[in-house]
Amino acid sequence: MNSNTSYIGLVTALSTGLLIGTVRERLHKPGPMKAGVRTHAIVALLGAISFGLGSNFFIAAFLVSGFLIAVGYYRSAQEDPGMTGEFTLLLNIALSGLSMHDPTLAAGMGVVAAGLLFVKKPLRHFSQEILTEQELKDALMLFAAALVALPLMPTEPIDPWNALKPYVMWKIVVLIMGVGMLGHIAMRTSGVTWGLPLAGFFSGFISSTAAVAEFGRKARIKPELTSIATAAALLATLSSLMIFVMVLSALAPALMLSLLIPIGAIGLTLLLMATLFIRGGVSAHPFELPANEGAFQISHALLIAAAISAVSLCSAWLRTLFGDSGALATTIVVGLVELHAAAVGIAQLSPAHTEPSTLARWGVIGVLGASVCSKLLLAYFSGGKVYGTKITMGLVLCMTSAVTAMLVIG
Repeated sequence: MNSNTSYIGLVTALSTGLLIGTVRERLHKPGPMKAGVRTHAIVALLGAISFGLGSNFFIAAFLVSGFLIAVGYYRSAQEDPGMTGEFTLLLNIALSGLSMHDPTLAAGMGVVAAGLLFVKKPLRHFSQEILTEQELKDALMLFAAALVALPLMPTEPIDPWNALKPYVMWKIVVLIMGVGMLGHIAMRTSGVTWGLPLAGFFSGFISSTAAVAEFGRKARIKPELTSIATAAALLATLSSLMIFVMVLSALAPALMLSLLIPIGAIGLTLLLMATLFIRGGVSAHPFELPANEGAFQISHALLIAAAISAVSLCSAWLRTLFGDSGALATTIVVGLVELHAAAVGIAQLSPAHTEPSTLARWGVIGVLGASVCSKLLLAYFSGGKVYGTKITMGLVLCMTSAVTAMLVIG
């Protein structure tokens, strides 16, 4: 280790120790302290110097420091049973050793540690007073589904038509749960009037189908949220349409250009209808979520994923039955489930550097119509008659404007 590297490591260790010590001393009331600015700075230098002398010296310094920290905790445990300060000192020694090996990483971890120490009160307030037990349970379930179960799912198809992949099916479940959690957080932080529509718009970039289903569940549980939930679902459809336009523009720019007016009419209608439902959903009395309100229902997510998988299986069967001649019909069936995947199929009907055919242009409208049909059925199924009727009003008006624009431009 050259002298320049050693100097940078020592400076990094000392700076990290000073930062952590300053935060620790600033957050404690005046009085006797086990470790403040000077202690953390000295411990940081001890760790860095011992690391530079060799691994045996560093291990010895770490063990001696750990013994002294344990003795100090034993003597003060009755008055201060917390162990944050003790583990912070041990972390400081480890970071000082890391500073001699990788100063950049050590500095970053030191800032993170100081930040965690600084937000002690906000974190405690959040975990003890803001976060409910039901929300904690839902968050653990979501993390388990996404980080534990999903990586274990097989990625290979399990059916003769190569349509049903357990990984993709479970991913849909995770998406629905995630949309529900996103909407719940937005409602808690921003209120229903703006929080739910914002959650709807951003969740549409993940899956507008899942968003329609999840907001329908919220409307069924709380009928007073029906108008706001409808606006959120329409905004989710709008963001999904934006991705569809980007995919189609990349694969078949000429086809997308020829459909600019009809698709623009759909987007504008969605925005206007969502705005109307937001205005109609404003209540004079603020709505507050009860403490036992769940972010999602796992049974609901499983049922929706099963329905989507069934449609995917039907689509694959149609392709094998009709071959290439049924490409358009199959693409429209795919549009029932996944609008973005259907964009890939419909783009194949309009090769690059060729004039878009009438079949391809109307095929795009057919795909969008199929997506609308699946959302209408899902809206009635998940949210009931009132929610389904409102969704029908918005989506049917969108398709009417698109078909009208197509007939006008020929």
